[in-house]
Order: sequence, then structure tokens, then C-alpha cells
Amino acid sequence: MLYREMGKTGEKVSILGFGCMRLPIRGSYVQIDVEKASNLLDYALDQGINYLDTAYPYHGISTSHGGNSEIFLGEYLTESSRRDEVYLATKLPTWRLENEEDMENFLTQQLKRLQTDYIDFYLLHSLKEKQWFHLEDLGVLDFLDDAVADGRIKYAGFSSHDETDFIKEVLDSYQWDMCQIQYNYLDENIQAGKEGLDYAAEKGLGVVIMEPLKGGVLADYVPPEVQKIWDDSPLKRTPAEWAFRYLWDISKISVVLSGMNTLEQLQENLQTAENGLPHSLTSLERNLMEEVKEVYQGKISVECSKCGYCMPCPSGINIPQCLSYLNQAGMFEDYSEVKNQLTPSIFHHSERHCMAFLEL
Repeated sequence: MLYREMGKTGEKVSILGFGCMRLPIRGSYVQIDVEKASNLLDYALDQGINYLDTAYPYHGISTSHGGNSEIFLGEYLTESSRRDEVYLATKLPTWRLENEEDMENFLTQQLKRLQTDYIDFYLLHSLKEKQWFHLEDLGVLDFLDDAVADGRIKYAGFSSHDETDFIKEVLDSYQWDMCQIQYNYLDENIQAGKEGLDYAAEKGLGVVIMEPLKGGVLADYVPPEVQKIWDDSPLKRTPAEWAFRYLWDISKISVVLSGMNTLEQLQENLQTAENGLPHSLTSLERNLMEEVKEVYQGKISVECSKCGYCMPCPSGINIPQCLSYLNQAGMFEDYSEVKNQLTPSIFHHSERHCMAFLEL
């Protein structure tokens, strides 16, 4: 296993992190298959993975309720006596904070669920611009200071799927230790994008990457034109291997998370990680990936630069975001993944417009 520093913290973290949002299940998402999940973690830790990522709602019935991922991890790490081998990351459910007491109550509950006295990396979960000022008014940054000072958390961070300008605003608001953003070879200009990644690294933050396969679509939904490029290449790799190697080539990235729920997925990613050195891709490999990106981008349905000149919409619709989702669906020739990403906030008060968009 290769390791990199988590930014200015200096902590040595495995370049492949184990995402505990998609652990093996028994029948429903809520029911974790404890035996299979434990075996996977045993194998992962034995092979050198030392970064485990979870969150309050993972493996719960909805984001509004607590899930079983933290509970499982707490039991696993206690029973296996492997807590000291790993960096444990979890997240505060920001959307559920109504007062100052909520922050303390959630952290206390999470420490109990995880059966630990401290959390290595504690993140404000899924920050959004519309809630950020509310969180600041509640004193969430003072709360992080206090939790670090008394040792309940070692390092503070945040995760976000929002846009670059907002993420840069958050980065400027506090002395963060790390952040977690979505990034892959097609998302250089989506959400935080390359600009957000570079900005975080310039500030000395460790950067953790989520959705390296864009929710699995880069591995599972490969257009024939893209598959032909991979097949014709003298370098034989799976689409997933290409995606991970692209990310590990970037020295500013500390950890790439993967929600691995089978031994085969774990073994493939571990094998790929063996060569995940920064600046290790050749010009041939980079040119090949550029060719693949061009094919995907050629499937864009609407040329939208997200300039925002069409806003505000009188019907309360986030037009640039809708067009972005439409373009994603066109690139992958699959609308199901895009439908899963849609939230009422994209359409504000209008469920009618949401349903109309899905029917396009």
C-alpha cells in the first residue's frame, strides 16, 4: 500500500480509503451483512488500508435518521482490537442542526456508536450554500474548535457537493485540516472541480475524493465508443483502473474513497493502488484518457457554461443545474443515475417541474 500525507496534518493515510456507505447488506440497505463486511475490512486492513470513512446516516432508512454504518464500525473495531490501526472519519449531519445543543448531542452519540474516545477526522457533512449561514450563526466553527481542544476530534473538515465558488468561500472561513469533494476525470468542471481541488491544496488541506467512478457509471455504463478506445489500447486496464489511476496521478489528492462491497472489487482496487504514484501516467496514457473524455463530452446535449444569466427563474427552477443533469444523462446514455441525484432543492418549491424534467 502507498501512503500520502493528509495535507498539513502530516498524518500518513493510505491512498485507497474504505468508504463505508455501501457495505455488504442482507436484503435491505439498513441490514449490514456483518460477517461479509467484517471479512472485507479484515482483508483491507491486512493489506494496508488505514482510512475508514462513514457518516451518521449511512445504512439508515433515510438521511434524516441515524444509520447502522457507525454502529457496525464501532463493534468491528472494538471486537477486532484494530482501532489504533486506522484513521476513522465520520460526519456531523448538518441538515439536522437546529440549535447549539444538537451539535454536542450528535458528536456524543457518534462517539458512543463508534465505541471510541476520539474521531480522527470529523467532517461537516454535505455542506450547502443555503444552510451555511445558518450553521455559522449556530456557532458550528466554535463547536469544532472546542471539540478539537478537548480531544474528542483530532482534525476538522467538511464534505460538499456544491459549486466551486461556495466551496472556496467555505475554505476561506476556517482553518480546516481537510475536505472531501467529488472528483473524477469527467468532473473537472463540475461541483468543486479542478479549481476547488487546487484551492484546497494551496491552503495545505488534505483532499479526500469521493465518487471516483461517478457513482459507478464510469465502470458500469460505458458507451460503445469509449469501450472501443479501451479495447484498442495497448495498455489493458478496466475502466475502473483507468479512473483510479487518473486520480492517483494527482499529487494534491491524499485519499481516494471507494465503497467496495465485494472481495473482487477490493482486490482490483488494491492491485491498482500498488501503482498509484503521483505523476506516474505517461503521455500516451494521458492522451488516451483525453480521447475518452472527448467522446463523453461529445454526448453533451446542451452547451451550457453555467454563467447564470438565465437566473433567477420565475418558476423557481435551477436551470443551469437541470441542464447539467441532462448533459450527464446524455453522456452516459442512462437516465437512472441522474434521476437518483435529483433533489427537491434543484426545483425549489415545484414538484411539478421536477416530474416534468424527469419525463424529458
